[in-house]
Amino acid sequence: MSEVTRLLDAVERGEPWAAEELLPLVYDELRRLAAARMANEQSGQPPSWLRGLPT
Repeated sequence: MSEVTRLLDAVERGEPWAAEELLPLVYDELRRLAAARMANEQSGQPPSWLRGLPT
């Protein structure tokens, strides 16, 4: 069982300490994914998710 899965199970059981440990793990992964995504965006262009929005 991964650390994230273990912590999610503990959050579901209502363990107050679990959310405090889970947040930094998830946040670091989200930042890594966002940085990789942003590195692939073309300079001077709006992000791809923004280009699809109606004007």
